[in-house]
Amino acid sequence: MDRLSAQFGRLLEVLAALGCALVFLMMLVICVDVLLRNVALLPSMRGLGWANDLTEASLYLTTMLAAPWLLRRGQHIRVDIVLRAIPKRAAWYCEWIADVLALACCLVMVAYGTRMTWASFKSGAMTIKTMITPEWWLLAPLPVTFLLLGVEVLFRMRRLLHAERGPREDAVTAA
Repeated sequence: MDRLSAQFGRLLEVLAALGCALVFLMMLVICVDVLLRNVALLPSMRGLGWANDLTEASLYLTTMLAAPWLLRRGQHIRVDIVLRAIPKRAAWYCEWIADVLALACCLVMVAYGTRMTWASFKSGAMTIKTMITPEWWLLAPLPVTFLLLGVEVLFRMRRLLHAERGPREDAVTAA
């Protein structure tokens, strides 16, 4: 199981690296767009009309790519002040409650996201902005990401089971 967890962690690192590459690509597109709007390098081209659409989609996709990796590293949004103030054993149980709720939410999002993506695919729905794209292209990453988040929650639950009875030390917001 430890080997499987390590392999899963490597997959999440690759996805996070893809997210970083996407941010870099987004930065390049924005820079080229601003340059072309302000400098007449190509007289027929004043900016990249599709740059905003691409940037919006990239921000969303970057979030989807990085979220499971951030959860694994304990760098997700977390308020643990109460966990530090209550007895360790009670905090450990609170961690379990949070993980069970997180897993349930992930499963709901996988089911709902898959259903909505499939419905969009079947209907042929299109997103019409400057670029016209199939709607399901933007919906598809959602259930995949929540599936990955759910798997990570299961690994977190396993680590919590074998950890000292107390709040997680891998996700502390303040020392």
